[in-house]
Amino acid sequence: MNSYERFCFNLFGKRMKGKRDEYSQLRNDLLSARFKTPFEVYLSTAFVSSIIVGLCAATVIGLFSWILKIPALIKYRGAVPGPLVALSVHSLLIGTIAITIFSLLVFGGLTYAAFIMYPGLEAGNRRRNIDASLPYAINYVTSMSTAGITPAEVFRLLGDSPIYGESSVEARYIAREIDIFGRDLIDALRLVSASTPSKRMKEFLQGAMASISSGGNLTEYFRTKADQYALENRQTQKQFLEMLGLIAESYVTAMVAGTLFLIILQSIMSVLSGDNRPLFLYAIIYIMIPLGSIAFVIMISSMTPES
Repeated sequence: MNSYERFCFNLFGKRMKGKRDEYSQLRNDLLSARFKTPFEVYLSTAFVSSIIVGLCAATVIGLFSWILKIPALIKYRGAVPGPLVALSVHSLLIGTIAITIFSLLVFGGLTYAAFIMYPGLEAGNRRRNIDASLPYAINYVTSMSTAGITPAEVFRLLGDSPIYGESSVEARYIAREIDIFGRDLIDALRLVSASTPSKRMKEFLQGAMASISSGGNLTEYFRTKADQYALENRQTQKQFLEMLGLIAESYVTAMVAGTLFLIILQSIMSVLSGDNRPLFLYAIIYIMIPLGSIAFVIMISSMTPES
């Protein structure tokens, strides 16, 4: 906890402690994202930051509105009620105050919403990374277990192997529960499985708990899950390649052939009509094609499995 977070917690920390039930999803997201900031500190920081950003934005926008006299540029030509006519001489002041308050609410609200949504987005990124690296991590776990290493030491070794990404982070939390808090392996697996954002990791850890509790062959369980996740990984890659081919065909049809047809059609119509400023043609070239290409890039990026 840095000095800024400590300052925010000293201001609103006691009030935020009573909001734990109200922000249960945020608490779960903070745990899943493995944030080291406690819930009360994070929520206090979000609240103070939204106030600071809102006040700064409102001050800047209000000064610009006052200096440039933006409210005075607005002209209303309809019928104005009598009481409002007397206030017209103060239109600049009233308009500036209204713009300032609106800016405060908008920018403060957006900042607060960003703080609330960020842990969930980070948890989603961790989930995708865990799902992508889990098959390889389980192969490593299977090899270690086959060599006769104890289950607790297996997870400890996995946590010391950063090449397995966020799967190693989950293993480090298991080792932390055992080494620092003195829990047994089953309790450590239960706690981490309850907070991990990945359903595949949760299923794997719960299966390991069941295997240990029942006295089953844990090495055989690891080997079975390694084969299962390897098969699922190949199927996922195959589905992604098929979807990528479909997206490529859609891009060629919509953004290449389609826009080329519109450009030719609009060019002919502009020549025939003698239009020297074909706005629709400009919109196709400078708006539709760039934004459409960016949309396809974002869609492919969001669908691409983590490497």
